[in-house]
Amino acid sequence: MKIITTSQMRLLEENCTRIGLTMDTLMENAGKAVAEEVKRILENIDQQHILFLIGPGNNGGDGLVAARLLDNWGGKVSVYLLGQRPQDDPKLKLVRERGITCVDLAEDEGMKRLEELLASADAIIDAIFGTGLTRRFSTVIAAALGKVSKAKKESRNRRIFALDLPSGLNADTGETDPDTLYADYTITLAFPKPGLFKLPGAERVGRISVVDIGMPAHLVEEAAAELIAGEWVKSVLPERPPQANKGTFGRVLVVGGSINYIGAAYLACSGAMRVGAGLVTLASGLQPIMASKATEVTYLPLPEIRPGIISPDAVRLIFQQLERYNVLLMGCGLGQSETAVKLVRAILIDEHKQPLPPLVLDADALNILANTSDWWTKLTADAILTPHPGEMARLAGMTIEEVQADREGTARNMAAKWHKTVVLKGAYTVIASPEGRVKISLAANPGLASAGTGDVLSGAIAGLVAQGLSLFDAAACGVCLHAEAGEMVRARLGDAGIIASDLLPELPQVIKRIKEK
Repeated sequence: MKIITTSQMRLLEENCTRIGLTMDTLMENAGKAVAEEVKRILENIDQQHILFLIGPGNNGGDGLVAARLLDNWGGKVSVYLLGQRPQDDPKLKLVRERGITCVDLAEDEGMKRLEELLASADAIIDAIFGTGLTRRFSTVIAAALGKVSKAKKESRNRRIFALDLPSGLNADTGETDPDTLYADYTITLAFPKPGLFKLPGAERVGRISVVDIGMPAHLVEEAAAELIAGEWVKSVLPERPPQANKGTFGRVLVVGGSINYIGAAYLACSGAMRVGAGLVTLASGLQPIMASKATEVTYLPLPEIRPGIISPDAVRLIFQQLERYNVLLMGCGLGQSETAVKLVRAILIDEHKQPLPPLVLDADALNILANTSDWWTKLTADAILTPHPGEMARLAGMTIEEVQADREGTARNMAAKWHKTVVLKGAYTVIASPEGRVKISLAANPGLASAGTGDVLSGAIAGLVAQGLSLFDAAACGVCLHAEAGEMVRARLGDAGIIASDLLPELPQVIKRIKEK
């Protein structure tokens, strides 16, 4: 699914008009799609008061259609007009004819009626301004939104929905008015907009859903980025022929783990197995500890000078085995000891005649690369890099704030500069290819902000590479499976207390669900 800018959206609307899709039809479609999504989220709408905040333009028109339909379906609906609608507005006329409570800001002295409506509202729909707003809020709009924010603080169960995007959020840049609401849900129309995934706006959108309003996708210009969609993931998931053996599904070699980070190696290996890799081998000195924990993993025990200190002979042993594997995953829990640094550089940076298989590099492998000048000129093998914002900042010579200010641009630019596939982790993970392809994940799950979840992701990506996916497809597919597993755990446990190993049994379930859709 393409992510499109404001100018592209305007052109799309013009193209729709040319083929007979009028603005009125699109508004009806949009209002119906929003109403259906609100109904799905709220479930028992007949028991809830839904307050619509309506602005003067098309966004308000979409909201009026949704208000009328939710009233038809049994919801207790009220409308508060925060801008002057056209005198002959047919959408407002239909709402009034149904007897839906309509209050006009211009007639509400001191906004007392707004306060009364907010006090009884279970859900508030922000349909004030859409993608066209580029100026700051007026004083009166800011005051009204301040009352909404206060009402939300008074009741955490009171949910705020944004129609298309939170009013005051720049659809292209993510910049926000200071009084822009913090939505619990954003229901965006037709296609997602880039500003939804950029800070500071990304902090205010809540959970994003994209609804179809009948705009043909083929009318869209070439987009800068795409959202990872389930249909696309289904199309690239590896086939599982009945006559297969473990060799059919590839072999993953994991070089990771250290005495202080034993669990990282387990999680990475398990992530690869849980997405269907045929065989996973852990090259580490941890074999005596890990053998009882990861019974399905095979081992390449690395010689040690003393416990926890890998011998230089380990490099030769790894190279002897490399040709047997389809992908090499390095870094998870490896640590940054002197011997770990020498091991990473000997395999990735130092000159050697033996070619490397495709690489997945995470955590300490990335941090060691970051301390190597012009590392990308010395690492010539194809690779997927999976940095979080701090690791990306170190790799790119930037600050974390600079990375986060333009996550898509940073990932795109660095992927091109380094000639590597980049997975910039975090809320709305960005995947960028050296050729300029970009996909963005819709997921922003605070439950995944815990130790080890990144190791599961790296393992999953490596497992998909082993099964024959291209590096970009494996990275984007792995991100999606990992995010969906996180959502399944979140639905069961909530935001707090999710641990990385909770994701592992969900990964096959996610694959099964996507394939059956």
